[in-house]
Amino acid sequence: MAEDLESRVAALEDRLRALDERVRASERDAAAARVLAGGADRDVSEIRTDIRDLRQATTSSFNAMREDLHDLHSNADDSMAALRGKLDALSAGQEQITSLLTRLIERED
Repeated sequence: MAEDLESRVAALEDRLRALDERVRASERDAAAARVLAGGADRDVSEIRTDIRDLRQATTSSFNAMREDLHDLHSNADDSMAALRGKLDALSAGQEQITSLLTRLIERED
């Protein structure tokens, strides 16, 4: 019976050593998982910051482009109005020239 007890204790000690090794491996794995999770959290936080910065930069660029297009449209309207004024003046001048030429022709007849 003593031999049986000794073999049972030896078997239990072996199982205890194996369990101890598994617990230590699990603890190392858990520590590594915590490190990885912390790194992933930092990465996600950095990505969120990058996305927010990109969104702000894109919005600023679009707003600047919108202002530029508005200014261009306003300048084009002003340029067209000035061109219309010049064309109207040119047309009036041509009418006057036509009128004078018509009078000269009528005098000669």
